[in-house]
Amino acid sequence: MTFNGFEKTDFDTFYIDGLENRMKAIQTRIQPKFQEVGNELVDHLAAQLGNEMFLHIAKHARRTVNPPKDTWLAVANNKRGYKKHPHFQVGVFDDHVFVWLALIYELDHKSAIAQTFLDHFEQLKQLPESFVFSLDHTKKDAKPLQELDRQDLERFRDVKKAEFLIGQHFAKEDERIYNGQYFLKEMKATVEPLIPFYKLALKS
Repeated sequence: MTFNGFEKTDFDTFYIDGLENRMKAIQTRIQPKFQEVGNELVDHLAAQLGNEMFLHIAKHARRTVNPPKDTWLAVANNKRGYKKHPHFQVGVFDDHVFVWLALIYELDHKSAIAQTFLDHFEQLKQLPESFVFSLDHTKKDAKPLQELDRQDLERFRDVKKAEFLIGQHFAKEDERIYNGQYFLKEMKATVEPLIPFYKLALKS
């Protein structure tokens, strides 16, 4: 099976009422696409990094009442999980697709990683102008990279629940996400300049 692109119904999934019905739609509409996209990302990152990478597709298993507002895949260097490790994410909200280097609050050595990023602040600011960042993976809003300041990374370092995600958003109106080969190319182009920061995070 090859990835032919996302579809309008993927975004409509997040308007379905009820946990069970929405989860069924996520499993049938989106997760098969994540398998294809994730396999491609795993192979690309393994080749770039020279070590094995592992695909994790969000199961939302802890949810008992509220249906998820988004869903994602993660690629990490750990087979058992990804939340405690620097990882890459591709996911879907109701209005966009995201591609992130994700450092979330469960992360081991979070303070050290944040300090390393502070030490490389100027290099972070030189990432492509189309990039955005977020300090909370549960919220769909993100800010342009140009607005990143040192205080954001200090908050990531000092506040236990603070997070740091950086990458790109592709609006659901963006034709690139509906062409499978084009999106895969854009995904790889997004993670490419983030790989040095992923390596820095692993070393911290």
